Amino acid sequence: MTGRSHMRLTPSTSGIQYAGWTPGPPAMHGLGQRMLPDRQIPVDDGVTLHADVYLPEREGRYPAVVSFAAYSTEYHTAGIPTGSNEIGSPPVFTDRGYAPVVVERRGMGRSTGEQVTFFDPQDIDDHAKVIEWAAEQPWCNGEVVLFGTSYYGMTQPAVAIRRPPALKAFFANEICIDLYRHLLYFGGVPGLYFMSIWMGANFTENNYDTRMSPDTRALISHLTNGPLHGVVEKVVHEQVDRMFRKFMSATPVEKVREIYAGWMFDAKTRDHDSVPDSPAGRLGEIEVPFVVVQNLSYFNLHQFGSYDLFENASTPEDSKWLILAPPAYDLPVYSWQEEALAFFDHVLRGTDNGYDGQAPVRYWIEGADRFGAADAFPPREAAPLRLHLGSGGEDSAIHRLSRDVTEAGSNTWVAVPIGVPVLGGLDDVAVQTLTFELTIETEIQLTGAITAHLSFGCNEIDSYVVARLSRVDGAGRRHQLSMGAIRPAARTIEAEHCTGAEVAIDSGIRTPLIPNEPVDLHFSLTPAPTRLLPGDTLRFDIGSRTDLLRSSPSEGWVHFDLPVPPYLSRNTVHFGGASWIEVDRI
Repeated sequence: MTGRSHMRLTPSTSGIQYAGWTPGPPAMHGLGQRMLPDRQIPVDDGVTLHADVYLPEREGRYPAVVSFAAYSTEYHTAGIPTGSNEIGSPPVFTDRGYAPVVVERRGMGRSTGEQVTFFDPQDIDDHAKVIEWAAEQPWCNGEVVLFGTSYYGMTQPAVAIRRPPALKAFFANEICIDLYRHLLYFGGVPGLYFMSIWMGANFTENNYDTRMSPDTRALISHLTNGPLHGVVEKVVHEQVDRMFRKFMSATPVEKVREIYAGWMFDAKTRDHDSVPDSPAGRLGEIEVPFVVVQNLSYFNLHQFGSYDLFENASTPEDSKWLILAPPAYDLPVYSWQEEALAFFDHVLRGTDNGYDGQAPVRYWIEGADRFGAADAFPPREAAPLRLHLGSGGEDSAIHRLSRDVTEAGSNTWVAVPIGVPVLGGLDDVAVQTLTFELTIETEIQLTGAITAHLSFGCNEIDSYVVARLSRVDGAGRRHQLSMGAIRPAARTIEAEHCTGAEVAIDSGIRTPLIPNEPVDLHFSLTPAPTRLLPGDTLRFDIGSRTDLLRSSPSEGWVHFDLPVPPYLSRNTVHFGGASWIEVDRI
């Protein structure tokens, strides 16, 4: 069966445009789209995986663009139901001479077989088989590339380690590398809220059973990603909190609920049998060219994996790129499709489009509203700037950040578990957050790692620490920059997994606090390149609950609440050179 769709899509002009490269050759424009729906791809054990294949209308042999994830393909090119399109719109690729192949993992939708744990090695085996299958099809020229966001991105490094012969490049957007540290137990606690949202949105009986005709699938994708995408995006942004609540109340299929229970209640260390091995530690086996994109608005999702991949992959330095993108809760991934097309044209077709002249690292600078460039991240020319925490006085609401060591002393805040009712007016007598500020006197740019070192005490055996960095402009408006978190009882550093951007913490090692006895906490905040002007203020906040410091996804920041802290407690931060934050300054 062949379904045809005579659609022309013009890439969105609402996304960030990147200078320095040009579109591909005219011969590879305006090729249109036709669809080969419901292809069955044989893998191991007699299982077949369902895929939709999209081809240019012009007959020929084209590179395949494989997108492999855990989801049903029925809605996914339309960004339904999650409001986030993770694979873009196929006609954008076909129009330029590429053939998207969108695949469902075993046990999902129209694919056969029994479902396994997400990110299981069996999925990697199947992914490799799909790459081999695509390369052998009569419409493919034998070359395969990978493209996608989130799950579709996280599967790419894992299969690239296998070095499938047909795999020539990959483009991954917003990824985790270490499943346990970056996704399941970010900052030492289970990612309960995100997992509930993600599983409720994607793995109900309806997600598995829904069937639509190929023409309907293509039409919905065209409408939501074409002329109406701006309207759809606005509606999604306004409704995202309501959507999240709806997803958390949904009931996924039993197998997914079993995975959820295993991860949230049993997988207290990375060695638990329900947690698949991640690519962390094996990135040196990756040699193919790639681009990896990091959305700077993410906190406890898709964070630090991009830096790990870029730093540790063995791909030659002139064949890998890292992009730190502006904060956004992005619906269509048009911007990344256009970027990917320039990259793929350069790698596969040798197109002289300027992509080889792109800096290895491009990073969005908040406050300057432009991109900077570097050869590495953190940039080699960056120098650490240490800012010490100090008290502003017993009755002061604002405390100090200082380039000089501050006087000995301490301040406290109270930790109240999320969802626990408290008396009105609590903050008048016992604050739940502390604020430290530095007034900027000369223009500076911060680009690179952000770390916090706190001398921390608590009157309980454990608590939680959430840190936030912001820029307050001269008009008093706060601009979110960066966040970080750590569970004090889980503070052991995994030196072998640290990168230039991340202090890696092994949250599986837990050492209960001795009440009121200080310990050193050393942890990372998310990178946040920013320009600070005279009259701006650099603000550092600490507390114990993510919901008190995060920004809403409707504002472009993708932060998910964490079930913290575990106890009612009073927390103390000690000064006098014992507590500081360190930022990289250019």
